[in-house]
Amino acid sequence: MREYRRATAAAVAAVVTGVLLTGCGILPGSGDDQAAAEPAGRVALLLPERAASRYDAADAPYFSQRLKQLCPACEIDYRNAEQDAAEQLDQAEEALEEGAKVLVLNPVDSAAAAEIVELAHDRDVPVVSYDRLVLGAPVDYYISFDNAKVGRLQAEALLSALGDGARDGEILWINGSPTDNNATLFKQGAHETLDGKVRVAAEFDTPEWNPANAEAWTARTLSGLKGRDIVGVYAANGGTAGGAIAAMKAAGLQAVPVTGQDAEIAALQRILVGRQHMTVYKAVRAEAEKTAELAFTLLRGGEPETGSTVDNGAGAVPSVLLDPVAVTKETIEETVVADGYVTPGALCAGAYADACSAAGIG
Repeated sequence: MREYRRATAAAVAAVVTGVLLTGCGILPGSGDDQAAAEPAGRVALLLPERAASRYDAADAPYFSQRLKQLCPACEIDYRNAEQDAAEQLDQAEEALEEGAKVLVLNPVDSAAAAEIVELAHDRDVPVVSYDRLVLGAPVDYYISFDNAKVGRLQAEALLSALGDGARDGEILWINGSPTDNNATLFKQGAHETLDGKVRVAAEFDTPEWNPANAEAWTARTLSGLKGRDIVGVYAANGGTAGGAIAAMKAAGLQAVPVTGQDAEIAALQRILVGRQHMTVYKAVRAEAEKTAELAFTLLRGGEPETGSTVDNGAGAVPSVLLDPVAVTKETIEETVVADGYVTPGALCAGAYADACSAAGIG
């Protein structure tokens, strides 16, 4: 089974990599690109899963486009571990064996990924911890968003939606995967803001960020809370939000404010029709392009400039932390649409046309 899965994953990676290298347009340059004079190199992009659509749809294409702009002769080895930490280790080993000179790693398991860092450093290959922080290993650089702020933005939006009724009922609290350090930070930021201001009926850490796990937990929990007033849901991302909303709808409950993250089209559409209150937009394009620039600098043997450091348990990691943005129905047009992260054509298709029109999106 492992060999079959590896062969399948390799085939998918090969197809996706081919698309990324040949099927995407080149983004506008910064004016200082000097790719033609640079030697070729191989960069491995190791992403964690496909439950969130952003990785295949945004992170990988944006990263690849920018790196190819900087270095047309560079090779990009894109692999997706599909939420399997052991598979990600195998993929990293294969990428190193095939000549990767830089690893850009978004870990499935923040702690287990320390082994990948060790393997890379044994070959003098630098590792960029992308979006999620690798723990307990001396990664060379880290680029992400202020993830505690993500949790605070979600919590502030939930409090605003609940208003004076914040303590009149109870909320369900659905965190992300316990193996993802980002999920720990989201939870930390949310608790800093919500503790003492809401009553929590039950709290759950969602294994593997799997929406089905969030939906099943919500359904089980609601069955034991009959007669109690659930007034809102803290959900760490769009997938867990969608799972909770599906379970509440199946139970015949009225829509309540639900948080989210990642600004996926499905979540934005739920916001438009009032099933979800908000999401957090993390400008993936900026993150991916900045990471490509950082990887290119490392490929040339340079030292990237960063603005801060983050302690990952093995020392202070030079870090670039970008700013997340809260998005509600009123701000979809001026944030994710204005940035080109989603198009009105995709967002407003079919049954969502009227809701888009009402929100001023067109």
